[in-house]
Amino acid sequence: FPSHIFPSHIFPSHIFPSHIFPSRAVFSLTVTTFIANMNLSISSSEMRTIMNSFDPKHIYSDAAKLARLKDKKLFLFDIDGTIAVGDTLYEGSADLLRYIQAIGGRAYYITNNSTKSGLDYVKKFHDAFHLDSTEDHFITSGYMTLRFLKENYADKKIFVLGTASFVAELRKNGLLVTEVCEDGIDCVVVAYDSELNYAKLTEVCKVLFTQDVPFYGTNPDLRCPIDFGFIPDCGAICDMITATTDKQPIYLGKPSKEVVKLCLEVSGFTPEETLVVGDRLYTDIACGINGGVDTCVLFTGEAQKKDILTPEGEPNTQYLPDYAFENVQELLNACQGEINFK
Repeated sequence: FPSHIFPSHIFPSHIFPSHIFPSRAVFSLTVTTFIANMNLSISSSEMRTIMNSFDPKHIYSDAAKLARLKDKKLFLFDIDGTIAVGDTLYEGSADLLRYIQAIGGRAYYITNNSTKSGLDYVKKFHDAFHLDSTEDHFITSGYMTLRFLKENYADKKIFVLGTASFVAELRKNGLLVTEVCEDGIDCVVVAYDSELNYAKLTEVCKVLFTQDVPFYGTNPDLRCPIDFGFIPDCGAICDMITATTDKQPIYLGKPSKEVVKLCLEVSGFTPEETLVVGDRLYTDIACGINGGVDTCVLFTGEAQKKDILTPEGEPNTQYLPDYAFENVQELLNACQGEINFK
């Protein structure tokens, strides 16, 4: 660090090693990078305190927080943009899953992709990622939607905008589903739809204009990661419908706390042993916050460091994660205690 900007009595080298904290020309950017790399989740007032004085005691208290990762046993992973993209598994993902198994933990995959069933994911993990899994490892927004509809609309007529496979899954589970505007509809459900066309959009708008019924979305994600970038997700489809009808959806997948609650119930682990890991603040991190567990964002998908903190060091989101890493490999290193301040 240049001494005229970063005096050694405030920035000792044993706390700020050069391989983690390269020299910065702008103080506020250094603060932003430090917070993102050191996994702090703090309020505006705490941020201003750090901006003014970097108290070593404050820093070491967060080093202790980093050490708590060793106590995590239940990992709730988003998939696309977090541990993989498309058919490509990110480096470190398989090793992290092996680590979780070795410590007697468990991994669940809490994805907002409603186009695939649990069995679809079991096949994909085997064929594309060469990973063994079982159907109960996957908690999809489609599954959460199915649970909700069976509990609340078991004998009622449901209008669904979604893929043919999603509609078939709902019907297979005994739900009365229609894809056309007709009398007696009790609710509207919109899912991510890779088969979307204008005729489908016309039908859902017709229902919402002519019948006063609840409007549900499987998930609020605006865009879905893909090998070349992103494509519109369910949230973007719902936003288009809302802009046309002025009807607001209620979302059933992440960030609902019910996702975390279900995983805790079936696994037997405690909230203190649980970590939600994802690449989106408003779904993944919000889900963990709503569920009362620690959260970790990875910068391999949608979220970027600037989404967490402004250049001035102010929180830039209501969904501040407890931990933040560049990628899944860095998360594994931290869980194994290979990142420290000594």
